[in-house]
Formats: sequence, structure tokens, C-alpha cells
Amino acid sequence: MHYPVIYQVQDIYYPVLAAVGVPVTLVAIVILSRGKCDLSKCISRYLVGMAVADLLVVITDPILRWIGQIYLPRSFLDITPVCSFIIFLSYATAVVSVWLTVAFTFDRFVAICCEELKTKYCTEKTAAVVLGTVSVLGCLESLPWHFTLKPDYIIDNVPWFCVITRSFCTSPAWSAFDLFHLILTPCVPFCLILLLNVLTVRRILVASRARSGLRGHSNGENHKDAEMENRKKSIIILFSVSGSFILLWVTQVIFYIFARIINIQSYNSATDPVYIAEHTAKMLQLFCSCTNTCIYVLTQTKFREELKNAVKYPFHLIVK
Repeated sequence: MHYPVIYQVQDIYYPVLAAVGVPVTLVAIVILSRGKCDLSKCISRYLVGMAVADLLVVITDPILRWIGQIYLPRSFLDITPVCSFIIFLSYATAVVSVWLTVAFTFDRFVAICCEELKTKYCTEKTAAVVLGTVSVLGCLESLPWHFTLKPDYIIDNVPWFCVITRSFCTSPAWSAFDLFHLILTPCVPFCLILLLNVLTVRRILVASRARSGLRGHSNGENHKDAEMENRKKSIIILFSVSGSFILLWVTQVIFYIFARIINIQSYNSATDPVYIAEHTAKMLQLFCSCTNTCIYVLTQTKFREELKNAVKYPFHLIVK
């Protein structure tokens, strides 16, 4: 029997994603935690929190859920309590990762557009509270997924594998929860990030014109505007992070909406175009967890310097 192309792609894609995603995300966590990237403590706290969430996404979804299924069939990962916990974690980490991106986008929106609120909200303490709150609420919102699963069969009193319960497919309450989860993640975050970025861009354009006009009517000196330089660094990170999120999640959002409109319940085979579209959207969504480190390298000079020092450090130890 022919092995479907989508499975062949996944057999390569997920191990590569894990092999790249785990080390680069760990490096980002270490570098950002040191606080030497010329970023405010508030921004650093958000970026570290997002990096930790991305690391957990890579560990739970590509590694435990997919690689385990592909390369470790009928292992302890397939015992029902274990696989149901992994599925719960995959939902929870995705929700937390997405909403931390929203929280970071909102923080930068406040910093740029709300001068009076900026000093109270854009602080390291507030960032810590937001990170903790989002993490707890994300786990609580995802907890019901654990109860939508049951064993496929039982051998020697050990339940194996996870299948969807019949009540999940027939109960109005579960249907409402499924719709609520869809709206909460990723539809609402997707729209919020787009809206906040549009408002932020508009504010930046207005402020830039005003400051350029004031400087033009001053003594005509060509000195650099320190405030605008600092704001520029913040804006580059914001638009890069939120832009990559939008690009890599847009396929997932479109598929979710399409699947609900035509009421997809099952697929004929792994060669079904809709089935391929669903798994392609999932792969793009998971790739989003590995992009932030690349963004920091491309946009932040201090981060590149710290990364170079980290790469050189083992060689210095060997030479000594």
C-alpha cells in the first residue's frame, strides 16, 4: 500500500523541527534572561516567557505527540492517561503561547499609544503578573480536552491509546466548548493582533510627523532622536514577532473557519485534499514556535553579539 505523501513529509518535518526548535529556543531563553540585549526589563520578561512557551510547544506537540507516535509506536506514550495528558498539554501550551503574543503586542501598544498608562502598565512586575495569569488561564481553559478522550482498548487492565468519546460528537455542551475554544484560540488573538498593530502603526506615523515637524522648526541640528531610536527597536521586535505569528497562523485560522462552515466530521483517506490542508496548517502553526529566535538574530544587534559570545565560550574553555 502506498505511503501517503503527507505522512512522508511529517516523518521528516517533525524531527527536524524538534532538532532545531529545542536548542535555538533554549539559547534564546538563556540570552534574554541575562538582560544584556539592550532591551527594557519589561520587554525581556515578555520575550523570555514567550520563548519558554514556545519551547513547551515544541516538546509537547512535535516531540511527544508526533515523533512518539511515528517512531515509538505502542510505547508508554500510548497508555491512555499519558497520551491524554500529552494532548491536554499540546492544547494548553498552544493557547498560552498565542495569548502571550497578544499580551506582548498589547504591552507595546500601551507603551507607544497610551502615555498616561505606560508608566503604570509597562513594568517588569506587571509583565510577571500577566505571564502568570495567562499561563494559569490557558491551562484551565484547555483542561476539558482531557475529558473528551477514552481508551481505544484495554489489555491486562491497562488502557491503551486515546479516542474521542461519543458524547463529544453528540453533546451540545461539548459542541459549545469546541466552538468557544475555536473563537478563543486562534480567532480572537488573530484579530486582536491585527487591530493592535494597525492602531500602533497609525500612532507611530502621527508621532513621527509631529516630531519631525518640531525638529524641523528647531535649530536645524542633525542629531539623533534618542527616544525615536529606542522606540524603533521596540517596534521592530513587535512587528517581526506579531507579523510572523499572523503569517504562520493564517492558514490554521482559515482552515478552522472553512471546516466549521462545511461541517467536516471525517476524511476519506490521507490523500484527501482537506486532510492535507489541515495537517499543512498544523505544521505551519508549529513552525511559528521556532521563528522568534531567528527574528531576534536578524533584528537585534546586541542579541547577535550575545549569541556569538555563547558560541565562542566553549572554545575559550578548551583553549584555557
